[in-house]
Amino acid sequence: MIVRQAANVLEIIEFFAQVKKPATLAEIADHFGWPRSSTFNLLATLSEKGYLYEPRPRAGFYPTPRLLTMARMISEVEPLPPWTHTLVADLSAETGETASIVAPAGTMAVFIDVVESQAAIRYFATIGHRVPIHATASGRALLLQYSQEERDAVYRKIEFKQYGPSTPISIEAVETELRNSIDRGYCQSFADYSRDLAGAAIPLPIGDRRLSVVVAGPEFRIGPKVAEVASLIARTVDRLRPKTAT
Repeated sequence: MIVRQAANVLEIIEFFAQVKKPATLAEIADHFGWPRSSTFNLLATLSEKGYLYEPRPRAGFYPTPRLLTMARMISEVEPLPPWTHTLVADLSAETGETASIVAPAGTMAVFIDVVESQAAIRYFATIGHRVPIHATASGRALLLQYSQEERDAVYRKIEFKQYGPSTPISIEAVETELRNSIDRGYCQSFADYSRDLAGAAIPLPIGDRRLSVVVAGPEFRIGPKVAEVASLIARTVDRLRPKTAT
């Protein structure tokens, strides 16, 4: 007996393995002859679980490397250029903390490449991990790449919650933190979302892709040197980014 919803999820995975490029909701629905409402629910569920993300604005969905059985087929056209993995590997080795590449997924930010710290006490993160886009350094580094109109559209969908003692719980608070980030030259978080966790992040636009790079770890280690970590991130990006990359 075939469970139709389970089969549909597998067919979506196989579809991406075959077409090897992002696809919009309409393209997927038309390909399978599915109602758009049902297709939306499937894509939203896969995105919520960290299996899909939007690599380019309004250009459709694409699987994250979290998809296990299809990972090799998908990785042939993985949208991250190779130097970005070297970036997070070098940052993790230099700082001893977890370093990640992050992409937008609606009101969330999804981790699409991670090199985890080897320390016993560390930030545990995996590919597909999702955090609120407004309440984290990595997410706010993404929001800095949005126009005001685009940010306003995201804000309307956010359910503002007090995740931690310094969580911005209003549009005004998020916008203030974004202005502060521009002034200091990087985004930072001190237990904004996860208790006892701190991080530094900067925008990492590549072509028309909105990405960010973040180094995060226990607040007692990262907190006193967050500016130093942010400076290291910027220098490492400058060193590794191909001169033709934008």
